Amino acid sequence: MTSTTTPSAAAGIVAKLTRGWFYLALVGIAIISLVRIVTDTNDLDSAGTIRAAIIATCPILMAALGGLWAERAGVVNIGLEGQMILGTWGAAFFTYHSGSAWVGVLGAALLGLIGGLLHAIATVTFGVDHIVSGVAINLIGAGAATYLAEAIFPDYRGGGPRQLVGLDGPVNITIPGVSDAALNVAGHHWFFVSDVASIVAALTTNISSLSLVVFALVAVSAVLLWRTAFGLRLRSCGENPQAAETLGVNVYLYKYVAVLVSGALAGIGGGFLALVSSSGYSANQTGGRGYIGLAAMIFGNWRPGGLLAGALTFGYTDSLRLRDTSAVHALLLLVALALLALAALRLSRKQFEGAVVMATFGIAILAWFLLTDSVPRQFTVMTPYVTTLFVLGLGAQRLRMPAADGQRYRRGEAG
Repeated sequence: MTSTTTPSAAAGIVAKLTRGWFYLALVGIAIISLVRIVTDTNDLDSAGTIRAAIIATCPILMAALGGLWAERAGVVNIGLEGQMILGTWGAAFFTYHSGSAWVGVLGAALLGLIGGLLHAIATVTFGVDHIVSGVAINLIGAGAATYLAEAIFPDYRGGGPRQLVGLDGPVNITIPGVSDAALNVAGHHWFFVSDVASIVAALTTNISSLSLVVFALVAVSAVLLWRTAFGLRLRSCGENPQAAETLGVNVYLYKYVAVLVSGALAGIGGGFLALVSSSGYSANQTGGRGYIGLAAMIFGNWRPGGLLAGALTFGYTDSLRLRDTSAVHALLLLVALALLALAALRLSRKQFEGAVVMATFGIAILAWFLLTDSVPRQFTVMTPYVTTLFVLGLGAQRLRMPAADGQRYRRGEAG
């Protein structure tokens, strides 16, 4: 099985998609800038907010990317949360003993990969139901990390039965000239220009090198899965494994590779939590991000660009709740405008039912914004989880999972 896309055609497709995301990003920045000025909430997209959003996004993004690899090969990986938990312990253990955060990241990937291996053995080799196996991996991951922490970390400096603190993270990067200039422009709070400057400042001021690796992994995965013969074969295992088998594809091998990579990526997400989001391991620090990552993948329609947008959405709302509640209140107006814009788009495509639903929600949220001055603190804590349910509910009509996702496969069934 080979790909028929020529290099020039592939480059044209990539350029077209890039332009599409670029224009969408410009529209999004303009809307956020308008909301920021109308509500006088400069913290809505300040450099600090965006930096916090990037930190909140990366673990979710790694879980989502891990889910993408597994499900594109036809294996549902509900065990992302457990693999992330194993990654948090692995990052702390290996960083402590090596003194290098990057060795810790590799250790996190290794522990996550072990979780992925268990899931692959259960689902691919023995045909266990994918959901049952995933739930078991979550329980095993949480239990194993708790046991290992209680057995090992109390003897370490800065350690205890539920934590290991004081670990050095990957180096942070600042580009002096660009960073200073961007922060200066962002401080003027001009329309659109200052918002772009805030993004530049966040990307060039004290940003973790591991964050850059995380975004690079998304790009590498997109190329591997959609622009190579290897990716075509892997995705064929998630669409029609019997047909792939007749064309000589080793379906078992590709499923194993996909699930192992999935676990390793989720483990890196856990390592990010231990080494960048905080300065060490603590029990249950994933906080459901594996599940949110799975939701981001579904929201992104099993595509790299879509899951990136989903992870950024969840990360951004998660970062806002840690800042002033006025920013969350301003977010209501932003969401209302976005929903009304989407309703108009659906109406133009004659998708009347979807347009009515989105317009109704948009008007309701706009009324909430206009009739209140603040959002209760209790709601701000729920913001990322409410966002998860909200975007999944609105996006459900356009979703298309791989055709053989979650199905039991046995060699020789094609005949």
